[in-house]
Amino acid sequence: MKMMPVRSLLLVIAFLAQSISIADDRPWPTGGWEKATPASQNVDVAPLDQLDNEFASGEHGYIDGMMVFRNGYLVYEKNYEQDYDKAAERQVQTRGMYQYYDADWHPRYQRGPLHTIQSISKSVTSALVGIAIKRGEIPGVEELMMPYFEDYDPAIPDARRDSITLRDLLTMTAGIDWDESTTDYTDPLNSAAALESSNDWVRYVIDLPMRAAPGDEYVYNSGITVLISHILWKATGKHADKYAEEHLFGPLGIDSYYWKKTPTGLVDTEGGLYLLPGDLAKIGYLYANDGMWDGDRILPNGWVAASVNPDTEVPGFYARYGYQWWLVPYDGGKDEWAYAGFGYGGQRLLVVPEYNLIVVFTGWNIYDKPSIDAKAALERVLSALR
Repeated sequence: MKMMPVRSLLLVIAFLAQSISIADDRPWPTGGWEKATPASQNVDVAPLDQLDNEFASGEHGYIDGMMVFRNGYLVYEKNYEQDYDKAAERQVQTRGMYQYYDADWHPRYQRGPLHTIQSISKSVTSALVGIAIKRGEIPGVEELMMPYFEDYDPAIPDARRDSITLRDLLTMTAGIDWDESTTDYTDPLNSAAALESSNDWVRYVIDLPMRAAPGDEYVYNSGITVLISHILWKATGKHADKYAEEHLFGPLGIDSYYWKKTPTGLVDTEGGLYLLPGDLAKIGYLYANDGMWDGDRILPNGWVAASVNPDTEVPGFYARYGYQWWLVPYDGGKDEWAYAGFGYGGQRLLVVPEYNLIVVFTGWNIYDKPSIDAKAALERVLSALR
């Protein structure tokens, strides 16, 4: 076997040493994000100011905030005040955590700084699954689902349900009959709305009929993430919130959050998490750094790559799906994908490792304006990079 020339070996060693040095010098926002000027991180402020002007004028409806991070620094932040009491005055008939016009709950928890992230809760839950696999509490994504539900006898037995795996749940391809896309989330005919009004959310999902074989088709299904919440509890002995405190939030320095519970006490992983927007960006930073955090491996080797693999096509939509993460194309369709979390009302977490970029948008566009389009918003921000 030929030996590498000494000069080449020295160059490799120097490159690795430089890479390690760069990684060691990378800022880690465990105690909070360091701020830097846009120019210092090669960001042109003009396109961002234009977006800010549009948000401030109300052109895009109810936007609460925009944060842009590059190279581990917060380079741009804007917040907007909205009168949600006035916006909801004609819609509010009842109040509560699942009355989406109740300003005590939406978009902020008890009108404080914690902001609902809605279905980005699913992406956070996916990270918890990865951690449980890393810790050996869940064997892997090929685990069958039903052994975790021994206390539930489905109302409609179906052998196809028995073959559902954790991978099928993570990729929304379980085959369970579900519809939360043809009616609004405030409509009781919406499957997610029916779930949230039921007394036992797990029972509601388990009792639904199957519509396809697992793995055959993608159908967005919030009930699936409720099943994952139950699996996490059964596998680890802890509910998702406490498990996150110990193994995810704690290491990342996330010490302020609220996570809703279902009527049976199960954590609402389908959409119940509230975070500070800057802490939501930490989740993105963890994924941008392949599951590493300040020298510690939080997510198992290969988990991020598997989570953001755009293999699952979403009919009629430009994005694809991974393990409870969306993949958004950018750079003119050159087969480049941003990692994304989407949440009802305009919650957007966008991660572009290629450009060391993270963007967070928060809002509550459930009234007369559509939620901000993730692809269009990302292209606007990318236009600011130099």
